Order: sequence, then C-alpha cells, then structure tokens
Amino acid sequence: MKIIVPMAGRGSRLRPHSLTTPKPLIPIANQPIVHRLVKDIARILSEPVDEIAFILGDPAFFGDDVVKSLEELAQGLGAKASIYRQLEPLGTGHAIMCAEPSLSGPAVVAYADTLIRASFELDPAADAVIWTKQVEKPEAYGVVKLNEKEEIVELVEKPQQFVSDQAVIGIYYFKEIADLKKELQFVIDNEIINGGEYQINDGIKRMMASGNVFKTGTVDEWMDCGNKVVAIETNQCIMSFMEKDGSEELNSQPTLQDSKIIPPCVIDSSVVLKNSTVGPHVSIGAGSVIENCTISNSLIQKNSVIKNATLEEAMIGNHVKYDGKFTRISIGDYTIME
Repeated sequence: MKIIVPMAGRGSRLRPHSLTTPKPLIPIANQPIVHRLVKDIARILSEPVDEIAFILGDPAFFGDDVVKSLEELAQGLGAKASIYRQLEPLGTGHAIMCAEPSLSGPAVVAYADTLIRASFELDPAADAVIWTKQVEKPEAYGVVKLNEKEEIVELVEKPQQFVSDQAVIGIYYFKEIADLKKELQFVIDNEIINGGEYQINDGIKRMMASGNVFKTGTVDEWMDCGNKVVAIETNQCIMSFMEKDGSEELNSQPTLQDSKIIPPCVIDSSVVLKNSTVGPHVSIGAGSVIENCTISNSLIQKNSVIKNATLEEAMIGNHVKYDGKFTRISIGDYTIME
C-alpha cells in the first residue's frame, strides 16, 4: 500500500504562520499536521504501508529540513519516502501526476490540510473509496451522489438542490491507482481545465464513466486546519481525543516555577513555565518560555518567549518574543491582534 500526499500549496489562509513554515508542517498538539494525518491513515489501513510519496513545492520554501522531516516520518512507519516537486500550481490532478513513478498498485491519496478520526474497513468490492463526512449544510461543500446500491455515481460541487449530506474531505483510496493515472493523463493531454487547473475530480469522473465502482468511507471526525480559528479548534479537538485515548504525549513534564497546568495540554518537556497558569487545551513547542501568563485554548510553537500576557484562542509561531506590557510593538506580516 502507498500513501500519496500532495502538499505543495503555500497555505495563504494560515498566514502569517505559513509564511515561514509550510502549512502541513505547522504543529497541531505539537506534531505537524501531515505527520498526524499520515499516521492516522496508516492506522486505519489493514495493509502495511511500504511507500509514502510527498509532492512538495518550490525547494526554496520546502527545503532540506522539510524533506528530512518527511523521510523520518515514513521511516517511522516502516515505509520508503519518495519526494516529488510540483513547481507550478496547476491543480490537484496535476499534483498527483507529479508523482507519476509512484502511481501503481493500491494507494491512498490524502491532501495535507485536514485531520480525521475514523475506524472502518475498506470495501473489497470497491475499485475506489472516497472518504466523506456527514455535514449539516451540504450546499457549502462538494458532495457525492449515490445510487440504490450505495455506489458513488457523481461528484457535485456546492449543490443548490439536495443531493446528499456526504461531503468529500480530500482523502481517496484506489485499488489500482494506475487507473487514476491513466485518466488524469487524458485530462492533461486534452487540457480539461476547471477553475484554471487540472482537477482530480475530472480523472475520477472518467473512472466512473469507465465502470469503476466507487464507495464511501465515512469518517467520524473531520477537522480543518486551513486558518487560525479552525486550527485552534482542531488543536483542542485533538487533545480531547488524546485524553480519551490515554496518550503519553499528554504526560510530558515541563519545568514548573510557581505555575499550574490545567489538562489536557501538550507541552514539550523543554518548556519553562514561570508564575503562570496554562490550560486547558494549550500546546507549547520545544524551547519556549512562558512567564507571568494565563493561557488557555491556544497554540504556541517553538522557541518563543511570552511574558505578562493573558491569552485565549491565540496562535503564536516560532521564535516569537511577546511581552503583554508593551504597546509599541512590531510583529510580522498578516498578524491579527484582537
């Protein structure tokens, strides 16, 4: 089994955090989004994963440190890492085709901007599975249309009339991904373009027209990481799940000096808390120092120093220095202070 992970986008909705760190590498509960996603998918699959293909963008942004992180992720799952580049933003279908040498055999395609909770077995009668989540407002999503056999017969983007309440979340299984490769090659050769790009949906629609059977795989939770607000919500959700699962990640012991932690929190053991109350639902990355603060429902990355602050629903990046006593401040592009 292979996992194909297109992750070349710059994540503009998550600025300023994605200005210096690729969005899939931004930590949720102190672990990069793409790491959590790939591990969750590998856990669901009944077959061992032998290769993970990552499609990255410009090497100037997705550099050697990113490649090393992904290689270590694959290695930890007993798989080979294959690294490909999508140097032009030509769409989801084009991104997959950038990994053309890896497009054979059974594979999962997963776009690295979402996290899931799921437990199900892949239907052996299906040629492909599109993972979906039941939603309250299907008109805001791309949804699947099903026939009487519960097979997917159509993909409908933001339907004005009710089609179904099963929204496509951007994770797909193909019993033979070479079938998708063949159809995407046709899409590219014939310049079938939607929204100015080559889309995976056009390849999938051609597979359906050729008689391939598509089924749904419904996830229990679908958590977005696309902007600051939903990233903080997802940070909270993941910690709540970790608490239910009894995760060891919640048990690290930072240095406490007249401080208190209200669980659940994910705080690196190298963090120093001074005269502060932290939690619930706070993640703090390695090397950070928190002093004279009250912080809840927030995400703080590595090597930051936060002093004299009361923070709720805050997202703070790497190497930040912030002192709540000061009013004449200079913080980078796209910063939001509310």
